[in-house]
Amino acid sequence: MADIRYFNRESGKREKGQADYQQKIRHYRLSHVYRIVLVAAALIALVVLVVLQYKNHIYTSYEVINSVETTVVSGTTSLPLGNNILTYSNDGAHCTDARGNVLWNQTYEMQDLRIATCGDVVAIGDYNGREVYILNQEKKLGEITTTMPIRSIAVAQTGRVAVAVADTRITWIYIYDPGKNDYYEIQTTMNQSGYPVAFSLSPNGELLGLSCIYVDSGVIKSRVAFYNFGQVGENKSDFYVNGYTYPDTIIPTIRFMTNGTGYALGDDRLLFFSGTQIPEVTDIYLYEEEIQAVYSNENYVGILLRNSSSDARHKLQVYRGSGEKVGDYLFNQDFDSLFFGQDSFTVYNEQECLIHTFGGVDKYQGEFDKSVKVMIPQGNSYRYLILTNDSIDTIQLK
Repeated sequence: MADIRYFNRESGKREKGQADYQQKIRHYRLSHVYRIVLVAAALIALVVLVVLQYKNHIYTSYEVINSVETTVVSGTTSLPLGNNILTYSNDGAHCTDARGNVLWNQTYEMQDLRIATCGDVVAIGDYNGREVYILNQEKKLGEITTTMPIRSIAVAQTGRVAVAVADTRITWIYIYDPGKNDYYEIQTTMNQSGYPVAFSLSPNGELLGLSCIYVDSGVIKSRVAFYNFGQVGENKSDFYVNGYTYPDTIIPTIRFMTNGTGYALGDDRLLFFSGTQIPEVTDIYLYEEEIQAVYSNENYVGILLRNSSSDARHKLQVYRGSGEKVGDYLFNQDFDSLFFGQDSFTVYNEQECLIHTFGGVDKYQGEFDKSVKVMIPQGNSYRYLILTNDSIDTIQLK
């Protein structure tokens, strides 16, 4: 009997010891988890603090971190081409990098230039001419020759180019690939499809968006049509896959932002469309105020409106490519150019610049030390390449 009581006591001690041991393990594990959670929370709070400070930080000046001498020739025009500078005139064009190196030089003789860009690709043609040159920021991709007078051009990131040419009663749109002999063609007439006023290629060159104007029973109408030159469009008549008609409006602008998103702008409305194979109109915004200009990149569309409701001279409505409205922004800065950043827009003229975030913060507002012709962002670190009359400068806001 004594042995049984002893065994029970020892067994109880062992069970209690095991329970205490398990309790210590659970306590250790919980304390370890708590430490991890606390460290993670502290890191998250630190990241949030840094991000908030970055977003709300105000820049008051800039420093020139690199400068090379150059000469801006009278009669030339410059614009961004990727991260580099495209300069062109009626006699030729060339592309220059931040170090002042001329990456390529293309000569030609033209009277009435037609320029189209997509990313770092540019197409250069001449109204009533016969030749189109296609180049990117590194090299010449090719050139094409038409048999009829050129009216307008569009280009894709791949180098594919669309060219509208005029016949007696038909306006043809030919789609060429540099270095290839075959091409696609679309014909438009005033009686059937209307007269083309704008067209755009998707960056991959597979889709074409076309805006035409025509008169039906005395009413002016616009037709927005989409064509697919891939597998989906092969079995469609004239590659046509979708279209919309809008009475009492003119739509002089249509543009693909990505391979699956884009917009068309009329005199009283903004249309967003999406679809990588068969684009469909997804959002429509109507305007009573006068539309003055439109600006866009692959992420945002900005509609500049005549502002009559406040002392601010300019009103910019910003939208995402999906059609979602970002906000309305009022400002007084006079400007010649506007471009979008990751979460901001920049307006500038030759003397001064304003960078305003979508959160309502003026990140920078100030004057340039020199007269600026072109301002090109270099990444998202508030570093820019600027072209002046006598230099190419890389500047950093501070």
